[in-house]
Amino acid sequence: MSDAAPCTTFTGAMRVLAGLLESRTGQILSENRIWRIETALKPILRANGLTDLEALVSRLLSGIERQLSDDVVNALLNNESSFFRDLQTFEMISRELLPHIQATRPDKVLRVWCAGCSTGQEAYSLAIQFQKNAELWRGWRISILATDISTAAIARAQSGIFSQIDVQRGLAITDLLACFEPVGDDWKINEDLRRMVDFRTDNLLEPKVPGGHYDLILCRNVLLYFSLEMRRKVFDRLAQYSRPGGYLMLGAGETVIGQTDDFLSSREFRGSYERRGGLGEVAEHTIRRAR
Repeated sequence: MSDAAPCTTFTGAMRVLAGLLESRTGQILSENRIWRIETALKPILRANGLTDLEALVSRLLSGIERQLSDDVVNALLNNESSFFRDLQTFEMISRELLPHIQATRPDKVLRVWCAGCSTGQEAYSLAIQFQKNAELWRGWRISILATDISTAAIARAQSGIFSQIDVQRGLAITDLLACFEPVGDDWKINEDLRRMVDFRTDNLLEPKVPGGHYDLILCRNVLLYFSLEMRRKVFDRLAQYSRPGGYLMLGAGETVIGQTDDFLSSREFRGSYERRGGLGEVAEHTIRRAR
């Protein structure tokens, strides 16, 4: 979605609201994106009988309305998502990366974490892929964890209900008919797929995800909204939960270069990054020493 919008003055109230978002989530609203503040908060102003952003800030600064603060943060978060977003990435994961991971896990346990999952389409897209390739994964214990700081986004994801517009974005008609059932004007994902994903509210800056290491972490189109300092902090957290030799997928406009030494660009799987300490890094180090 484009951030293009009419020019808006960054008022004192807007700075307070942008500061609230950054302090709670680490995400930054730059001056060329401040139009989102007024647009996103109009429903909250109406619901609370407030005339403008200054009145909203006054209520927030009173410090007695935690729910209002939560509502503001939820509204300002960018929950843009779609099924099979960047289809080539999903095809690479399904056809190349997951079979590679499968070959390295004799215990037949696969753990995937969708960090910053928004309203759930990414995690459900993975679940659909696993279901379509069920025979290849027979006997495996697969867990998909999906987290987001937005309580509203997680609630939508947990419901498994998507609008007609949602399912038209990236979802093939065959997958729609096989994996969803109509509910009024909306569509609900089938219960088998719904149970494959564990949705939780969590903060990337201070994650409380289940312990242990993950074979694949997807954190796509999330770090775009963080400062360099915050990105480094997030990479540090992601590294703590990534299995040595495990993989990290970022968005097309994101990179680890100059921001972390814990992940290396993968030579085998385009657009992915490998956690240091894996077999790939050991092999590369051995080749360098032999030269």
